[in-house]
Amino acid sequence: MIRLLIADDHAIMRDGLKRILEGHDDFEVVGEATDGFQTMEWVRKGGFDVLLMDLSMPGKSGVDLIKQIKAHAPKLPLLVLTMHEEELYAVRTIRAGASGYITKESAATLLVEAIRRVAIGRLFISPQVAEQLALSLMPNACELPHTKLSDREFEVMQLLADGMSITYIAEKLHLSVKTVSTHKTHILQKLDAHSLADLIKYSITHDLLLKSL
Repeated sequence: MIRLLIADDHAIMRDGLKRILEGHDDFEVVGEATDGFQTMEWVRKGGFDVLLMDLSMPGKSGVDLIKQIKAHAPKLPLLVLTMHEEELYAVRTIRAGASGYITKESAATLLVEAIRRVAIGRLFISPQVAEQLALSLMPNACELPHTKLSDREFEVMQLLADGMSITYIAEKLHLSVKTVSTHKTHILQKLDAHSLADLIKYSITHDLLLKSL
């Protein structure tokens, strides 16, 4: 029996996942979390074998939450289930410690296989993500500027490009306004951008804009 924790702030999504899983005798959903804080409470408590986690939840979320989870429970299989396309976050989440990455659009067809695979300690990633990981390890790989951003800088860049204010970003990511402003400066430098308009144009060109939840 594979015991599962579902971490997603949308009740409809959690219910949909449970409907997909309830027809399989080897799965049991033992808990649900709606934000990063509840997820960490479950991780500290234990009692489950695989964590299904959305990237975008209230409080701590995304790559930062994955790193925190893996620091506390390094052997816990963590399967990212998100609306974000693979090109945006897959490599970053795998590097942070996730065991797999699938989009919510493909959940109906891939979820069961993905859970069973990560539950036995294996990775579940697409050939495209595997190629991205391999290329990123090549010493002379040609990298786009945004791939050189830190995970936090990448997160701030997407929120800036999505039209969010520095104050809003600071509140959302639990950072100071000064820290977000510093991230913005570094992001513009790394992207060779001179203004927020340049950053938005870059994000559109490389399909990095966040999609509405």
